[in-house]
Amino acid sequence: MRIASDTMRTGRLMGAAEIARRLGMGRTRAKVYMNRPDWPDPLDELEMGRIYWAADIEVWIAQHRPDLLPDAEDG
Repeated sequence: MRIASDTMRTGRLMGAAEIARRLGMGRTRAKVYMNRPDWPDPLDELEMGRIYWAADIEVWIAQHRPDLLPDAEDG
């Protein structure tokens, strides 16, 4: 399921390491999230693993982990 519109995509991509860093967790835990049925579809799968549009991941975070949004830290 792609969840960000094409106009929201910037071309920035994320793999497991970038997603783990963005979610503030290790790669193993991040991969659990990446296997959820509500997780965005990957753009492609390379030898290093699945890659995603960063915009899709940010939309998922806004919907499912709003505590990780920059505004949530302000208070």
